[in-house]
Amino acid sequence: MRASLHQAGGFPGGGGDAQRPVFPSTRYQGSKAKLAEWIWSQLADLDFHTCLDCFGGTGVIAYRLKQAGKRVTYNDALRFNHLIGSALIQNSRTTLSAEETDWLLARHPSLTYPTFVQDTFGGVYFTDTENAWIDQTITNIRALPEEEKQALAFFALCQACIVKRPYNLFHRRNLYLRFAQVARHFGNKASWDRPFDDWFRVFVGEGNRAVLDNGQDNRAVNHDAADVPGDFDLVYIDPPYMPVRGAGVDYRDFYHFLEGLASYDRWAQQVDRGSRHRRLLRQPNPWNDRGQIHTAFDNLFRRYKDSILVVSYRGDGVPGADELVRMLSRYKEHVRVASYGAYKYALSRNAASCEILLIGV
Repeated sequence: MRASLHQAGGFPGGGGDAQRPVFPSTRYQGSKAKLAEWIWSQLADLDFHTCLDCFGGTGVIAYRLKQAGKRVTYNDALRFNHLIGSALIQNSRTTLSAEETDWLLARHPSLTYPTFVQDTFGGVYFTDTENAWIDQTITNIRALPEEEKQALAFFALCQACIVKRPYNLFHRRNLYLRFAQVARHFGNKASWDRPFDDWFRVFVGEGNRAVLDNGQDNRAVNHDAADVPGDFDLVYIDPPYMPVRGAGVDYRDFYHFLEGLASYDRWAQQVDRGSRHRRLLRQPNPWNDRGQIHTAFDNLFRRYKDSILVVSYRGDGVPGADELVRMLSRYKEHVRVASYGAYKYALSRNAASCEILLIGV
């Protein structure tokens, strides 16, 4: 299933065959999947070889840079995203066979199966049977001997959990939405009702088809955005969105269930038992704090001031676009602003949002 760079072609939006790597489908809040080609078109003429995606998320931009033959470092502060980056960016050769997938979906007398999800999340996100399946599958994944196989299987597990969730999030206790006999204006009940086993096999297939060897030593790391060791020709920055009004995007809160799965042994100590949906205990995050976000940007720009700086941003965010240009100009002699125009994210109420790219050289 290994594929080399010359087979990759352009960044595909779907389809593909067994010989050409295809980035997986994504349902992640704020994903840049539909913007990846436009973003690459703005970077293609820049002189760089090594690059850092310091808020890696789905890995869609890191993967596009990998397709272009760059040496890519994917970073994300969230452990579950780091594992996905390990599967899709760091991994150049490893796939899961049909026999290994069958093994992952079976129960084995030699293994002891904890019941943490069953004991903690009854009636919250999934049915009792599905919770038992998750406990069993994450245990099997952790028993795999190779880390990259674990990462690939974990990717499939995360995607299966997301696709069976209303809104594709874990932000509220709303299992009842899957079974309510009401007129539906969102979601896909057929997806919610499809068995976890089926979805897991689908996403193993998507993960396998994404495996790409571009001839470079790519890696996935797990640090705060400003703390990634090393030097890079280009740093791509796609921070959480802070709107002018309302709360900022908190990916740890949105996907806390997946973050817990990624640290299964320590999950019990991290759960906020006082929350109805059993989120993780809150942690300070300057990217979700209006009083700290300006300093967070400045610290990030200072840390990577010797690199080409590329900031993916929404024109209606905090700080404002003009303010962000001024901040970036403290460290870069030339700052260019490219605009994609109006672009609406899933669940966003702001139809006039403008996607922009700030490039400092």
